[in-house]
Amino acid sequence: MIPTQSLEGKNVVVTGGGAGIGWGIVQACAAAGAHVFFGQRSAEGEDKAALIRSRGQEASFMTLDVSDPASIADFANAAIDRLGRIDGLINNAGVTIEGDFLVFPADDLDRLWATNVRSIFLLTQALVPAMPRGGAVLNISSNHSVASVAGYEMYAATKGAIAAMTRALSWSLGARAIRVNTLSPGLTRTEAVQQVIDRSPELERSFNAMHADGNFATVEEIGAVAAFLVSGAAAAITGADLIADHGLAVQLCRDDELK
Repeated sequence: MIPTQSLEGKNVVVTGGGAGIGWGIVQACAAAGAHVFFGQRSAEGEDKAALIRSRGQEASFMTLDVSDPASIADFANAAIDRLGRIDGLINNAGVTIEGDFLVFPADDLDRLWATNVRSIFLLTQALVPAMPRGGAVLNISSNHSVASVAGYEMYAATKGAIAAMTRALSWSLGARAIRVNTLSPGLTRTEAVQQVIDRSPELERSFNAMHADGNFATVEEIGAVAAFLVSGAAAAITGADLIADHGLAVQLCRDDELK
């Protein structure tokens, strides 16, 4: 049988799903037929879930603070109670903190680690027991894991840790026939990025010029890639880090080589 990108009848859990890339992922998975159970810190995610349901698709929401282990435990238990079987887990929630490395506060490093890395460990550990053979875990990283810039040292470190953890998990969970991959977006047209462009329209041209095809990613594009990676169509892919950034990281790496 030819594998399909459909998620019909599947249950997919998404963190940080109420805005930005996470919202693109939630919409793409729901459109592919999945029942999406998603969380974010703001309770306005319930309105987003209602919007999904108004389209005739399935979605459930619960508030979630991925920096808080107790909140993660409550969320994981609720997901299992609500869905029973977890076919896909997409660890998307994260935080970006930049700053001068020499004076970077240890508290900010702790926040980055807890939000970007520890949360993936805790959620995956909690939900994999409810995942059948053929399930999939997708960890959202960043192209900063392979091509970063000054001021993002510790953010890049957490994203590199996600990719490393994913590679190891692909083997440790492979025995359960569960695939584990990383998706690494770059500059993406989220609500926050669009607000910056609206204030400084000249940035649109600058941002586009940084990318191979003259465009930078949309949340819908990243969402579509995420939905593909947790679908049966990606059955041969595990332990991979798929960079989805319209070629930005290639150019950043090239510029570094030329210095």
